[in-house]
Amino acid sequence: MHETKSFFAADKKLLFILLCLASLLLLYIKIAFIENETAAFEFLQDRPQGTVLQLINAIKYFSIPFVYAWKFVVIAFVIWVGCFMFGYRVTYRQCFGVVIGAEFIFLIPEVLKIAWFMSVQTDPTYNDIRGFYPLSLMHFFDYNTLNRRWAYPLRALNVFEIAYCFALVAGIHFYAQKDRRYVWTIVLCSYVLIFLLWLGFYVIVYK
Repeated sequence: MHETKSFFAADKKLLFILLCLASLLLLYIKIAFIENETAAFEFLQDRPQGTVLQLINAIKYFSIPFVYAWKFVVIAFVIWVGCFMFGYRVTYRQCFGVVIGAEFIFLIPEVLKIAWFMSVQTDPTYNDIRGFYPLSLMHFFDYNTLNRRWAYPLRALNVFEIAYCFALVAGIHFYAQKDRRYVWTIVLCSYVLIFLLWLGFYVIVYK
């Protein structure tokens, strides 16, 4: 009865399929109604570069489930190791379900991005689209003049990443039923630590 009362305990295959379909729909809307309407794309669409862009977009559609699967496998493992080190009896399968459920948070900024460029900034450049991420540190910098090695980290450090951590804590707490302060310690020492190390590694190796 306990596991049927939480979103994190829903059927994992169903959640994964719904997440992939929602991501596919949002990606299609963003590409078809925003990116393809930019002056840069219209200029290139009848040139060889336009074909390359279309091929890249097709790869984006096809890669969604594979990217998600890889991401969930890694993050679930990191969190499961954290739970194990702190003596929490949370299985890897449960961690996997928590990670899938928490990922739905990242659909919100995609919806906001689409709404912004379709109703507010209706004539963006391709760089405007690439440099925009709602409620992120990127808003304090100019993407056009920014060193590209900092673009991804500044987009990745955003309010939704914080909300994602809260969701991870809620999911682990649901299964472990322990003090949330200890659950926060697990998330900070596992996911957050690895996330920050990854951003640091990205900045160092970017060329």
